[in-house]
Order: sequence, then structure tokens, then C-alpha cells
Amino acid sequence: MAVSNIVCEWLRALGLAQYAESFLDNGYDDLEICKQVGDPDLDAIGVENPAHRHKLLKSIRQLREKGAASVYFMLNDPNSLSGSTEILCETPPNELDIVIREQLETDGVRLTAHPYSTPGTSSRKGGG
Repeated sequence: MAVSNIVCEWLRALGLAQYAESFLDNGYDDLEICKQVGDPDLDAIGVENPAHRHKLLKSIRQLREKGAASVYFMLNDPNSLSGSTEILCETPPNELDIVIREQLETDGVRLTAHPYSTPGTSSRKGGG
């Protein structure tokens, strides 16, 4: 499958790109959906290697705790991935929150609005 999306990038960063097509084929095409993956899902996807399962479940736990936005920031900062794919699995508890908050503020991104938007689109005046 030639399609690339955030799930494919996440798996590639974890060193588990071989599962990308299976994730997509099983409907896991968004990080929010991937937060729901458990052992039975990994069976269906075809992840049999215990080390791969452990790595995925650990990263999924981080997705639940830190949110999918953390993966976007890690993937968009080449320095954060230098030499270690574990950064997507193990991050200091509060440091990542601080980095994400600062980056969101710097970029003017409000993740609380659906779909993710910037303050500039809502602060315009004039009703059209």
C-alpha cells in the first residue's frame, strides 16, 4: 500500500513499519483509533513477536496518557528521533507536556476546537 499517514509514520518511527499495512487494513488509520488497540487487536493485525507487541503496547499507553499530538511533535522534530525510536514510548512525565504546550502556544494552535484549528480563524470579525 503506497498510502502514508500518521499511523504509518508512527510505526516507522517505532521501527515497526512492517505492520503499517495491516494496521490500515484493520481500520487503525488514525492515532485516536490506535489508542484502543489491545492484545486481541494485535493478534488480528498479525503482531506475533513479543518484543514488538510490548513496544506497541507501551507506545499505545503513551498515546492514551500524552495524546496523539505528542506523536506529531516528535515526528516533526528530527532531533527528537536521533538515534532512538524509544522516545515515542518513554518520555519524562511532565517534560513532554511542557514542550507540547509551548509548541502549541508558539504555533497558535488550539487543539480544543474540533477539528484542530488556529485562533486566527475564530478571531476574525465580520459576519459576511
